Amino acid sequence: MDAATLMLALVVVTALAFDFTNGFHDTANAMATSIATGALRPKIAVALSAVLNLLGAFLSVEVALTVTNAVVKVQDKDGGPRADLVADQGYALLLIVLAGLVGGIVWNLTTWLLGLPSSSSHALFGGLIGSTIAGLGLGGVNWNGDGSELDGVLGKVVLPAVASPVIAAAVAAVGTWLIFRITAGVAQRFTETGFRWGQIGSASLVSLAHGTNDAQKTMGVITLALIASGHWDDTGAIPFWVKLTCALAIAIGTYAGGWRIIRTLGKGLVEIRSPQGMAAESASAAVILTSSHLGFALSTTQVATGSIVGTGIGKPGAEVRWGIAGRMLVAWLTTLPAAGVIGAAMWWIGDALGGYAGPVVVFAVLLAVSGFLYARSRLQPVSAGNVNHEWTGTPSLSRPQPEVAK
Repeated sequence: MDAATLMLALVVVTALAFDFTNGFHDTANAMATSIATGALRPKIAVALSAVLNLLGAFLSVEVALTVTNAVVKVQDKDGGPRADLVADQGYALLLIVLAGLVGGIVWNLTTWLLGLPSSSSHALFGGLIGSTIAGLGLGGVNWNGDGSELDGVLGKVVLPAVASPVIAAAVAAVGTWLIFRITAGVAQRFTETGFRWGQIGSASLVSLAHGTNDAQKTMGVITLALIASGHWDDTGAIPFWVKLTCALAIAIGTYAGGWRIIRTLGKGLVEIRSPQGMAAESASAAVILTSSHLGFALSTTQVATGSIVGTGIGKPGAEVRWGIAGRMLVAWLTTLPAAGVIGAAMWWIGDALGGYAGPVVVFAVLLAVSGFLYARSRLQPVSAGNVNHEWTGTPSLSRPQPEVAK
């Protein structure tokens, strides 16, 4: 096995590992409110979400093609793969992709440890942008497509990041206000029971929408690696085996359950009731499905968080914990640059060592950091058994998770 083939194998494995972390990191987006209100039991919720993520991954490839083409300038003026990136079986581009994936995974695990619902999508894009800049310079990033329209990183990633949570919050706030206005005077036990059934449907729709958006990002990364190595030359299509493996990886990750983040979204941001939960999930699904159709690689985490905040705004007398929302906002703002710095550092390590040693050492660093973060999480674990216990605050690196009060 030559160095380029080894690199390709490590890229595929690392990409599927990212897809797995994406699954458990984002389970909360669909199921946090349903679990918090008791509409679904925790284990049933993550199982349902996993199945629907699997199905949703096959509904569209628009986001996958965005990832393949929108970050690294992989095409020359004639529309074919760039010769400098695919030389030597694509070693240079494969190193960029591997380093970027490591940046995304490390940031995903760090924010998961802290219980912060940051964006897996932006962690991936940040890692890829950082490694691309390190390897090719600023000009190697496809900032705005061909300049004739809002495309590339700015149009397909940054713009949706800014607009989507605001739109989701507005839709959820209006929906929540209307729900409580229409059901005023109806006994609470009837509204809670009815809307819990509605939550099952709306949460399922969010899971399906999540599969159409997030699973495809890893499809795009693996396709980019295949193009680099000469195993694929169509920038407008995704191989079926890539679709299947990515769909399975994100479904398995979803079933693993990102309980730390589910707890923050379900219990820490707003004390949520079933009507609010249904409004939040419906708003999230509408925004995510629309964006997937348009090929926008948005953050489903930001959409879901914006929707939950919107339900707090729309319900009279509801309390939004703005301190926690502010902490999430800081995580959102730092995700792209933080993952980018990690991705750039991994590229420099891999490039300095070169050959077989470069990708092996980068992969070994990923394993070591991941093992450390997982070990830290076990000091104060959050599971299906305590995810709905009384809120006691967000964790920190020195205090990974507060004692969960019953």
